[in-house]
Amino acid sequence: MQTRARIERYGLIGDMRTSAHVADDGAIDWLCLPRFDSDAVFAALLGRRAHGSWLLAPASAVGVGQPAAAVRQYRGDTLVLESQWVTAAGTVRVVDFMPPHAPAPQVIRIVEGLVGEVPMVSTIRPRPGYGRTIPWIHGEGGRMVAEAGADAWWLDTSVPQVEKDGAVVSSFTVAAGESVAFVLGWSPSRAQDAPEVADPDAALAATLAFWRDWAGQCTYDGPYREAVVRSLITLKALTYAPSGAIVAAPTTSLPEEIGGGRNWDYRFTWLRDATTTVSSFLGAGYRDEAQAWRRWLVRAVAGDPENLQIMYGVTGERELRERELPWLPGYEGSAPVRVGNGAAQQLQLDVYGEVVEALFLAHRGGVARCADIAVLHRRLIRQVVERWREPDEGIWEVRGPRRQFVHSKVMLWVALDRTIRLAEAGVLDVDVFELIEVRDEIHREVCTKGFDPVRNTFTQYYGSAELDAALLLIPRVGFLPADDPRVVGTVEAVQRELATAEGLVWRYPTSGSRPGVDGVAGDEGAFILCSFWLVDALALIGRTDEARALFERLLALRSELGLLAEQYDPAARRQLGNFPQAFSHTGVVDSALLLHRLGVDISSSSPPVPTARIPQTPGRQDASVPSPA
Repeated sequence: MQTRARIERYGLIGDMRTSAHVADDGAIDWLCLPRFDSDAVFAALLGRRAHGSWLLAPASAVGVGQPAAAVRQYRGDTLVLESQWVTAAGTVRVVDFMPPHAPAPQVIRIVEGLVGEVPMVSTIRPRPGYGRTIPWIHGEGGRMVAEAGADAWWLDTSVPQVEKDGAVVSSFTVAAGESVAFVLGWSPSRAQDAPEVADPDAALAATLAFWRDWAGQCTYDGPYREAVVRSLITLKALTYAPSGAIVAAPTTSLPEEIGGGRNWDYRFTWLRDATTTVSSFLGAGYRDEAQAWRRWLVRAVAGDPENLQIMYGVTGERELRERELPWLPGYEGSAPVRVGNGAAQQLQLDVYGEVVEALFLAHRGGVARCADIAVLHRRLIRQVVERWREPDEGIWEVRGPRRQFVHSKVMLWVALDRTIRLAEAGVLDVDVFELIEVRDEIHREVCTKGFDPVRNTFTQYYGSAELDAALLLIPRVGFLPADDPRVVGTVEAVQRELATAEGLVWRYPTSGSRPGVDGVAGDEGAFILCSFWLVDALALIGRTDEARALFERLLALRSELGLLAEQYDPAARRQLGNFPQAFSHTGVVDSALLLHRLGVDISSSSPPVPTARIPQTPGRQDASVPSPA
């Protein structure tokens, strides 16, 4: 079996419609066109090069282990990726990007000669249908085009191209000062007119200008700004610009355990992940993304908030049928490969809290409310009042029985609390007295049924002994004050039972070959976002030195390009899960902002930032604590 690069050795390029994964050996091994959730035309990431890829590298590297580029970096605060090889014949750089404003998605690769004369090879092997279909490749008007079913992929370059064994191959030499560009564009095969030939240099200039302008709007100017901006750019790349949706990750089935079966499709919009991302954007001064997501939310939920789903397609699709692709062996043999996601039909009551919190933060951040949002908000909160006693599948989408998860109840409390605050501010017309009564009842029940007084910790669900990393959010959302002994006890219990000595946190206990509380067999890596939650919790309970040290250790887990997957294997010291993961990058942003607002000494030049006031008890006895945004 052909082994692909480690997950962290991939770079991301994208145009806010879809994205591509570029390995450090010059191969694009994952590309879905024209959307994040479209069938992959390059699927080697989950199989072999025969399942579709585009290799562009020095000829001397091809077939001899394909050495990695000596230098890889993004060009400043952009999503333009540069890879540089040093060979015996000279030095060459490949610039990879996707123009955000092209009429249809395009991948542009520019080869730049720096020193000497370097022989190069480009081998484009399109395999639509997730590597299952060999397209019809032919020349048309001096261009090469691959067609299969409803899709066509056009390849333009100035060097000769030939079709060979189902691939388009170009062999050429680039000398110092010269450049050769390749443009791969998508169009419907039924289109009467071929897409226009792109101007690669103009597209590069426009792409650089777009990302520099966007990154320049970031209002955060505290310590680790480079890491924060890189994470924000990554989050922006995961937005679907035509609708305002935000995908959880641009990949499917990258494993949570090498060789295991915990492989899921994340190319959809989870309400929870998207609202967390919106909060990160707002915390860094970005309002447009919050407005666009809010418009998407109204369209996706439509007139049916009573049947709220936990996730939708990028344009609001509700049917996300899960199926397996048996012809793909999976990343490093981790099968099955899945597309679609069966968890879309689960009941996860915590999403009401995350959605309402995002609406609350958007209002506080200056995003004007509208009548449609007010109607949706009232109908959502009516569901909270009517359904809060029900068990659910919880934040981690267990595929076992429904339970009374503590985190779900806490987030239902958040939904009510933020709604009450908006009503008291005069911006939402609701029956405040009813909501206060229900909010306080939830609080009493959680503190009674979800707390283990013997161990002095909250538990995963009512009556359980297990812990859950989501309990670390209790002080962050204001359910209890950070100095409450029950909060301190919970943080210490999570450290003791779910964290490594280095502070990496597992979501909850798993059971190896036996299905655990989540109903799925197998183990997984430490969850990167949960580890950032521990940073926040430690900072809030006053253990700031530990918080700072853990934050810096987590930043060290990023790839050389500043990217993070969903999980990390502390034994093998490698990233796991879908990549890059929005959740993980929100952790970078939110923890940096929180530490800065708390005044934690992570930089001698940190300018002061005023704190916000959020509720600390059900009785609204606010304390001056940084906002969860």
